[in-house]
Amino acid sequence: MVQIENEFGSYGDDKAYLRHLVKLARGHLGEDIILYTTDGGSRETLEKGTLGGDDVFSAVDFTTGDDPWPIFELQKEFNSPGKSPPLSSEFYTGWLTHWGEKIARTDADFTAAALEKILSRNGSVVLYMAHGGTNFGFYNGANTGADESDYKPDLTSYDYDAPITESGDVDNAKFKAIRRVVGKYSSVSLPSFPSSNKRTGYGSIQLQKTASLFDLLDGFDSAHIVEAENPTAMEYFYQMFGFLLYVSEYASKAGGTKLFIPKVHDRAQVFISCPSRADGGRVSYAGTIERWSNQAIYLPNAKCVSNTSLFILVENMGRVNYGPHLFDRKGILSSVYVDGTVLNRWKMIPIPFQNLNEVPKFKPVIQVASEFPKVSVHKMLEQKSGMSLEHKRHAVSMVVLFPPL
Repeated sequence: MVQIENEFGSYGDDKAYLRHLVKLARGHLGEDIILYTTDGGSRETLEKGTLGGDDVFSAVDFTTGDDPWPIFELQKEFNSPGKSPPLSSEFYTGWLTHWGEKIARTDADFTAAALEKILSRNGSVVLYMAHGGTNFGFYNGANTGADESDYKPDLTSYDYDAPITESGDVDNAKFKAIRRVVGKYSSVSLPSFPSSNKRTGYGSIQLQKTASLFDLLDGFDSAHIVEAENPTAMEYFYQMFGFLLYVSEYASKAGGTKLFIPKVHDRAQVFISCPSRADGGRVSYAGTIERWSNQAIYLPNAKCVSNTSLFILVENMGRVNYGPHLFDRKGILSSVYVDGTVLNRWKMIPIPFQNLNEVPKFKPVIQVASEFPKVSVHKMLEQKSGMSLEHKRHAVSMVVLFPPL
């Protein structure tokens, strides 16, 4: 079985797109496979996300604990007569955890009882997840709520409170409860109960600091530093993950300065420095602005004879991978206000951290703060591709939708 789309009816309604995926799958994989879609167990999502007929089987998913059989009856309406075996293609054994939440836990007996409601009447399930595992690198993903400001990035861990833990262990109540139900309705005997992984001690590990973030900017090619009047989104730099550093300057006041960014995706750490001070412009932390709270912060008076340098390090905490807000650009997506006035003239320095085994080499950021490069963002984009900025916007949209793996 090969799934051509996942819960597409929750955020899309494009039959031509689904048929195109079917054509691609058949072309690469042949006819000796079952193609299927998965959508939430409501009429609206199934109408939008399925194709019906014999060529593509329509499966469903729903919340663990819901009465499954009315949903399976609805599923039949989107498959050919007699060709709709009840299948929950995402039977949730647990749930994911977002940053700032308590680790998700679901009751073992509750999960097993919900599973038995399906298997006892000859229904089928795909355990989601059987083994949660780990999201590698920056591929943790994120969810949103009613709007895009209700942003919920996932943890790097995807343990999911699954019956097989992230470390591969099975000696737990949930694995045993699910195994007991499966064994009750299986036509063959289950294999013997597996043992958990052995543990060993690795001793103390000494970590050595290589450099601070701002030290890492030593040796950066100034041709890659982009100047623009206003902040620019991460995608315009062909950057999918990591960080983007925004650099500007402002005149500080005796009582401090109010900094407000109406739209930042996803977390901005703010630093300031005074190039004219005797400490050589040492960078100091001033505060953090987060997408979900979006509160203004106050910058202390740097007592600077010259303008105060402003550094805003924006972190991409995870790309939205479900729902209507998939077009989720990263970085500063609005003007930046200092005491109610728009701050112009920015330099942007991509810090993708694509290879963490190598120390990135950049030009010192303190020097960059007072040296605006000659390359503008418009000119850079057109030089890179030969396209106008308007065409580049469309090209970047494609990159956002289909990031390289």
